[in-house]
Amino acid sequence: MGRQGRSERAFGAVARSTVVRRLIKMLPSALIVLGFLFDVLTPPSFTGSPFFSAAPLIAAPLFTLRATVLTGIAATLAVVVLHVFNGTTWKVEAMTELATVLTVSGLATLINLVVRRGTEQLASARGIAEAAQRAVLPTPAERIAGLHVAASYEAAQADAFIGGDLYAVQDTPYGVRLAVGDVRGKGLGAVEAVAVVLGAFREAAESEPSLEAVAQRLERALAREGNRRDSLDAVEGFTTCVLGEIPPGAGLLRLVNRGHPEPLLLFADGALEVLAPAEPALPLGLGDVGGWPDRAQEWPFPAGATLLLYTDGLTEARDVSGAFYDPAARLLGRVFPGPDELLGALGSDVRRHTGGAATDDMALLALARPAAGQPDRRRTVPVVPRGD
Repeated sequence: MGRQGRSERAFGAVARSTVVRRLIKMLPSALIVLGFLFDVLTPPSFTGSPFFSAAPLIAAPLFTLRATVLTGIAATLAVVVLHVFNGTTWKVEAMTELATVLTVSGLATLINLVVRRGTEQLASARGIAEAAQRAVLPTPAERIAGLHVAASYEAAQADAFIGGDLYAVQDTPYGVRLAVGDVRGKGLGAVEAVAVVLGAFREAAESEPSLEAVAQRLERALAREGNRRDSLDAVEGFTTCVLGEIPPGAGLLRLVNRGHPEPLLLFADGALEVLAPAEPALPLGLGDVGGWPDRAQEWPFPAGATLLLYTDGLTEARDVSGAFYDPAARLLGRVFPGPDELLGALGSDVRRHTGGAATDDMALLALARPAAGQPDRRRTVPVVPRGD
């Protein structure tokens, strides 16, 4: 489908959504009018009371308190006018219908108040989650030591903002150092483990002369936290992680991979390389199980190339047939103006692959070494809750 076709399809979806919203807003008024006409056009034994009662109930969760009250008043007035017109104002049936509509209108007002309070509490919780997101995973600078940087975090759970995935990038005396990881588990325990790993990384990245030493600092930090809480599960057991280092002006990249999905290096001509470690290593936090000395591997990082790191929420995304998403196959041969465009296209492609469904969080981090004459680029770092 071409760009024009996609634009027309998107415009059509927006237009349909707008029409649906307008129809829903008109529904309470339409019910009152329908009830009035039904009462006038049918024999006296028939009544439009169900329509009048339904109108404020529908308005309650959708409209403001004022609009809900006005809908209840309009429904009540419609009942009174009809019985005055029919000369049945003081009959038992008229009193019963009026009492029913008044009672339902009162309940609708109460429902509206409860919904509004719940909405305010949800907004407060979302605000707290956003603050936690900024504190635990702050937005990286758009340009660090000459590199263009972009990051995104997409939560699998609706209305969630952070979980067990992490990323960090900072300029240090040893070059730009970065980390992308995935803590085993979910919930607050995973968020606490993320805070432990990121705190240790930020300190170690500034002081440790080698990437291997940074990895060992993270290992010790997780071990200390596990001993302090007397349980490995207290810090979610282990963390897969890739640590990276881009020395200033060297045109190369060093990586230490502790059981994490292999990063990708995208070149300016559309070529792609999977940065797989020579030897597999255990994730962080499993030092007591077994291990061997970390060894950083080096790869060329030429001008115009982009380094892409991600968590397994990307590679474990499945389509309806159960096929996993393969970022290397999807990105091979494609060229992007910058890292922000790369992450935007990648996120959209994953959502198309899964049909919008996801079972795991997904963190993405991209760093591009600009080619000669390439202009500075600006970008945003979106946090996108799933399930919308």
